[in-house]
Amino acid sequence: MMQFVSRLFGRSAPMISAARPNDAAAIAALHSASFQRGWSEDEIRRLLIDSNVVAHRAMLAGTIIGFIVSRMAAGEAEILSIAIAHIRRGRGYAGPLLDLHLRQLAGYAVRAVFLEVDEHNTAARALYRRAGFHEVGRRQGYYQSGNAAFVLRRDLG
Repeated sequence: MMQFVSRLFGRSAPMISAARPNDAAAIAALHSASFQRGWSEDEIRRLLIDSNVVAHRAMLAGTIIGFIVSRMAAGEAEILSIAIAHIRRGRGYAGPLLDLHLRQLAGYAVRAVFLEVDEHNTAARALYRRAGFHEVGRRQGYYQSGNAAFVLRRDLG
């Protein structure tokens, strides 16, 4: 009985690993469900085979529940996208995914990481603040909704 209750209410940690090209369909579906303009499976696949791209996936019970994708150039990286499945949000899965990703980027000698985040996305902004990012700019009307984007930076070393 205790095992049943534990499974029912317990939170297991996702397994985080490098995303692979055969993850493209699942990542594209998650991206489309998470953002106003989703990326196609082909766009994701092309990113995942690019040697300048670092991507990770978070999996629970064999299902991708989150991902993060960055592109590296000249000692810097830009986080292109990060998402956790809607039904899995708010459970602390994004932090470990972001942390592992940043450590991997540091291992590739990336010195600074940048990203844009919607000014109204308070959950994402809190995640990035906890991870050591700080605001370095603002882009008015950046998103299709008309919202501004905060440009954030984190130095890695």
